[in-house]
Amino acid sequence: MGTTRVHMSVRTFTRRFRSEVGSSPLKWLAQRRLAHARLLLESTDLTVARIATASGLGDPVALRKHFYTYLGLSPLAYRRAHHAPEPMTAR
Repeated sequence: MGTTRVHMSVRTFTRRFRSEVGSSPLKWLAQRRLAHARLLLESTDLTVARIATASGLGDPVALRKHFYTYLGLSPLAYRRAHHAPEPMTAR
């Protein structure tokens, strides 16, 4: 299906992608999804389940696995360390 549109085998595409980007397409995609999840953890109060879905990782288990693999900590530990506090408002 995809090979008829780009006239390239999966192997060739993967090799060319790796030479241009520096990683496999799957690893690149996982890193982009993780970056989006990190942004959401830093800037929102969404639940881990909602963030997992919004970032394309599917579920909290997959999100935790990616966080441990790439960052060595849980999503909640990351949020505690990087979440911006609510700005104080004048009354």
